[in-house]
Amino acid sequence: MNFRCVQCGHHIKSLYVQYSPGNIRLMKCQNCGAVADEYIECEIMILLIDLILHKAKAYRHLFYNMFDLKAMNFEALMWKLTFGFLILDAYSGSYPSLALLVWGCGKILLDAFVGNLLFICILLLGTRSLLHMSSEVSKYKNIWLAILASSYLKLFLIAMMVWEFPSSVIFIIDIFVLSSNTLSLNVISESAMSKCFGVCLCAHAVKFFVSLALNIRLANLVTL
Repeated sequence: MNFRCVQCGHHIKSLYVQYSPGNIRLMKCQNCGAVADEYIECEIMILLIDLILHKAKAYRHLFYNMFDLKAMNFEALMWKLTFGFLILDAYSGSYPSLALLVWGCGKILLDAFVGNLLFICILLLGTRSLLHMSSEVSKYKNIWLAILASSYLKLFLIAMMVWEFPSSVIFIIDIFVLSSNTLSLNVISESAMSKCFGVCLCAHAVKFFVSLALNIRLANLVTL
C-alpha cells in the first residue's frame, strides 16, 4: 500500500497489471474511480513539464510511485541532493564575479551553510508545530527530500555562470522555488495549502534576510 493515486492521493495496492512484456493495464483508484497513475505510460518530458506547471499529481507520482525507496540508497541520495543544493545556493547570492566566487569559495559555502541550516530548522519546526506531524525521524527525512527535489528550478542558476542575467532573475527563481516547495510539502504532508505556504514562507524569509546580511558583509569586505 505504498503507492498513491496521483489524482486524489488515496493509497493503492498496485498501479498496473502486466499480462506480458509491453502489455499492461493501468489500475483505477477505488476512491475516485480515475486511472491511478497515467504517468506510467508517459515520457519523462511530460512529467517534467507538469512539475514546472506545479501539478500536484506530478509530485505525487515523483514522491510515491516513481522510485522504489526500499531498493535505492535513501541516505546517499539525500546527502548528494543536499550538497548540490548548497553549491547552487552559494552562487545565488548575486556575487560580483565568478572570480570572486572562486576566491571566496570557502567563505561563500560557509555563508550558504548557515543560511540553509536556519532554513532547515525553521522548516522542520514549522512542520511539526503548524502541520501537527509526528516526531519520527523518517517523516522529517521524507520532508527534506521532498524540499530538495522540488528545488530543481535552482538548476537554472547554472546558466547565470555562462550568460549575464539581471539580478531580478534570482528573485524570480526563488519565487518559483517557494511555490514548488509549498506544493511538495502539501503533497507529502497532506495538510492545508495555506499552512504549507506559511511554513515555507517563514523558512525562505529567514534564509533570505540571513543571506542578505552576509552578502552586505561580503561586499564591505571586497571594498576594503
